[in-house]
Amino acid sequence: MHLLLRYALRMDTIALMHKSIDKVLAQLMTASDVSQADLARKTGVGQSTISRILKPSAPKGIKEPTDKQVRPLADFFGVSTDQLRGHQPLPGGGRTDFDRTSTSTLDLVSKMLSKHGKGLAPEAKARIAAVAKETAEARISDALSGDYLRAPEPGDEISIALYDIRAAMGGGQVPPDYPEVLHDVKVSQQHLRDLGVQYSDFNHLKIVHGWGSSMEPTIRHRDPLIVDVSIREFVGDGVYLLAWDDMLYVKRVQAVDPERLEMISDNPRHKDRVVLREDIYIMAKVLMVWNANLL
Repeated sequence: MHLLLRYALRMDTIALMHKSIDKVLAQLMTASDVSQADLARKTGVGQSTISRILKPSAPKGIKEPTDKQVRPLADFFGVSTDQLRGHQPLPGGGRTDFDRTSTSTLDLVSKMLSKHGKGLAPEAKARIAAVAKETAEARISDALSGDYLRAPEPGDEISIALYDIRAAMGGGQVPPDYPEVLHDVKVSQQHLRDLGVQYSDFNHLKIVHGWGSSMEPTIRHRDPLIVDVSIREFVGDGVYLLAWDDMLYVKRVQAVDPERLEMISDNPRHKDRVVLREDIYIMAKVLMVWNANLL
């Protein structure tokens, strides 16, 4: 095996594979700012089918959609069915606004390819570059899950990562596959304790932005929110960052019965919804709004 390929494989990579259709479709929908409902209306493909394609690992997910299901979607985005299935690259590399990732590994491998990869076939170069990109993206995705630790600052200060994520309060937001860290916010732990914020490990605290009006007056549009990403299931009534129907929301959640939860909007002009527990993916619990409203 060529030295460059061995080096790329050492970059925490265990497989060489193309993107699956669910990732490509989500990327195209994000780039075009089109919702599932809009896509269903414009293509004739049922919204439930689109949702199942986007969730291939769900109990009723579709891992290998038929040509009849794929072709209208591909035609709408102006790509071939092979491109939508991930067998061929998208036009222009298929970049979206969410591709702004930290790519130190990618930069390193790209430089090595440019300098030492003249004897490699184009296919091999493409595979190595893909490996490096997947590695860089995975590391940023891990960051949101709290898979890394920060040392406490001197004194009682801690650093909380602020992510470029819009948690919808109203119409859903498409969650980015690889959220970008904007910067760290330094906070006094004593001040958080004085406000009544309770958490087990400050490394699990992140900051995202509320987006919309459905949680007013509790949370206003653009309010920063401190969330605890170690809480990944319903642990009692409260406000949660959650994914439902492939969209990202901030909602007050209460138990209805063992099988159902109610997603509640504090703004009475917005409709509450009762949903199955299995249809909600809780990503974090909201602990505090940055305007100092304790939740």
